[in-house]
Amino acid sequence: MTTELRRLRNYINGEFRDAADGRTIDVVNPATGEVYATSPLSGQADVDAAMEAAAAAFPAWRDSTPSERQKVLLKIADAFEERAEDLIAAEVENTGKPVALTASEEIPPMVDQIRFFAGAARLLEGRSAGEYMEGMTSIVRREPVGVCAQVAPWNYPMMMAVWKFAPALAAGNTVVLKPSDTTPASTVLMAEIIGQIVPKGVFNVVCGDRDTGKAMVEHPTPAMASITGSVRAGMQVAESAAKDVKRVHLELGGKAPVVVFEDTDIEKAVEDISVAGFFNAGQDCTAATRVLVHSSIHDEFVAALAKAAAATKTGQPDDEDVLYGPLNNANQLKQVTGFIDRLPAHAKVEAGGHRVGDKGYFYAPTVVSGLNQDDEIVQNEVFGPVITVQSFTDEAQALEYANGVEYALASSVWTKDHARAMRMSKALDFGCVWINTHIPLVAEMPHGGYKKSGYGKDLSAYGFEDYTRIKHVMTSLG
Repeated sequence: MTTELRRLRNYINGEFRDAADGRTIDVVNPATGEVYATSPLSGQADVDAAMEAAAAAFPAWRDSTPSERQKVLLKIADAFEERAEDLIAAEVENTGKPVALTASEEIPPMVDQIRFFAGAARLLEGRSAGEYMEGMTSIVRREPVGVCAQVAPWNYPMMMAVWKFAPALAAGNTVVLKPSDTTPASTVLMAEIIGQIVPKGVFNVVCGDRDTGKAMVEHPTPAMASITGSVRAGMQVAESAAKDVKRVHLELGGKAPVVVFEDTDIEKAVEDISVAGFFNAGQDCTAATRVLVHSSIHDEFVAALAKAAAATKTGQPDDEDVLYGPLNNANQLKQVTGFIDRLPAHAKVEAGGHRVGDKGYFYAPTVVSGLNQDDEIVQNEVFGPVITVQSFTDEAQALEYANGVEYALASSVWTKDHARAMRMSKALDFGCVWINTHIPLVAEMPHGGYKKSGYGKDLSAYGFEDYTRIKHVMTSLG
């Protein structure tokens, strides 16, 4: 008996459509390794149609009042809450994540973030009028940038879609959003929900592969391109966007240092760091992947971390005892496995280091010690449930190691010494520094990095402002 595959479709100008040329991509459930749906492999004609719809809808949406846009976003947030079970089911099939954790750790913050940007919509203002030249009054207007081409990743398909469309719509922009080719299901469901609330053309979803995303970024219509993804993808987007001077927003990779000093409560730190490193199978740009431990407590800390890893479970989505599910796809499993296979002789696998089972893309929680600063696994993003541990002797060396990578998204410091925590938070070259915690996010605070982690901010008023442009208006009083 053959099970019929679910058929996902693009959402363009208020209606669901197949790709213009009928091409599709198989969508695989990473918890089983089996195909469960097909998704459009959109080409230029599909991108053209979506951009045309977004451009046509922009003037009216731009001219809507902030209170009108706020009401729309609040309705979207309410609708997401009402359809939470459907969204969770789609996301779990997309990613293989645990059902319980998806319900508790993703739906509430997503809804909260939409409501935050609903409020921000009513704060879209410039500076008050003033006379800076005799006989002249100046005002500053904040305006939406226009059509936004947005590309979301596969690690948090629902939440990253919210981080993109919510500030864009709140500011008065229209959107063409592309989910990852491996995780389109929850985004297509979002389109169904949002499409019942916003005017047609304001929110569009185009499914496809990297060539689809490239066509979106290179299209002449968007005023802005936004991507969450790999450094390689971000560089390609920036290069493509430069050809017609598009505004670009990049949230790329991370290699977060976790600096643990000798006065730290080891038991609590290990508990928190292991969760922050293994949650979502380590597929998080801010994951606590690179632990730096003072030499005086190194061995004790490594032993405790290895014990915590051994006690951490991965498994099927309906197992309430698991912390994380599978890696997202076969290529990602191959990448993580490759890092472990290529470890230098001086490295030691303290826990894990192997695939779990032969069904789906599960990988054991892994701890690797004995590493040097220039080792591949220290310098490059693994994006899997792998925590590396290095030893340092003093604050200066800790900073040297922490800052000695090309990424600069997130970091944390673990110490009871307030002055040291303040010194470290100043000197760490990362967009976020947590102290005695790692990974909490709130809608009011900015998320974004430096160096090869990209530029621009998600969340917060800063993320909202990224989707606006500034205009000076001067009028004669004569």
